[in-house]
Amino acid sequence: MSEDPSSSNTSERQQEKSWLDKLISAFSAEPKSRDELLNIIKDAAANKVLDQEAYSIIEGALEVADQQVREIMIPRSHMVVVKVDESPEQFLTKIITSGHSRFPVIDDSIDDVKGILLAKDLLPLILGGKDEFKLEDIIRPATIIPESKRLNILLREFRENRYHMALVIDEYGGISGLVTIEDILEEIVGEIEDETDDDNSDAFIRKVSNQDYIIKALTPIEDFNEHFKAKLSEDEFDTIGGILMHAFGHLPQRNETTVIADYDFRVLYADSRQIHLLRMTLPAKSAIA
Repeated sequence: MSEDPSSSNTSERQQEKSWLDKLISAFSAEPKSRDELLNIIKDAAANKVLDQEAYSIIEGALEVADQQVREIMIPRSHMVVVKVDESPEQFLTKIITSGHSRFPVIDDSIDDVKGILLAKDLLPLILGGKDEFKLEDIIRPATIIPESKRLNILLREFRENRYHMALVIDEYGGISGLVTIEDILEEIVGEIEDETDDDNSDAFIRKVSNQDYIIKALTPIEDFNEHFKAKLSEDEFDTIGGILMHAFGHLPQRNETTVIADYDFRVLYADSRQIHLLRMTLPAKSAIA
């Protein structure tokens, strides 16, 4: 005898109602712990009362309440900053190649933050000419927060005060990193990619022309060798920046050049401690179409 379809549908509706009742009860009865609430939501997702994406977002939102800024911030050593006394010729390269929209503006030290530069505020460079441009006139106030600040509180402040970046300080008052609203949202919904993000695994290497490439100094030598069919030694150093530091024999400044195994490297961006960004030109015979 075949099963009555209406009976089957009724059973499914009852099961769905049962899980919905549990979910509603979990919120209305104030579960005793976050784990208890998460288990109920997880069961609801397993029974398709919630889809997996909704479950992931709820799980991420709950976890954010327990996290502090220090856990997700971009560390000081990886910050892309602009010096307040730099000319457009000096800072435009790093802004263009970084793909970011906001940049801390500093004085002599990274601990002396003057404000935040929005890339869109550089439009006067195009419209008004470089002679009329003053960086001090367009930077915005910087928001400073402690490493211990909870992410859910910071997210609320981002929304209420309508800012998107904050500088993070350690217990001694020094800059330890920065955090953006996107960093927090990615903790909730997963990685957010935009049109400037690289879709392939060679994010450390970006092609400019058949012979020219923008390369991050942290590019592993193994990845460089694989990408360019090169044979740079991995015995002493792990990254391209390490090899270049050895080749220069000192910490190079912007536009310094050197040649390694027929590859021409020019420093695009370096701070007082390390190289960050390079432009590499292939030998003519090795150009990649």
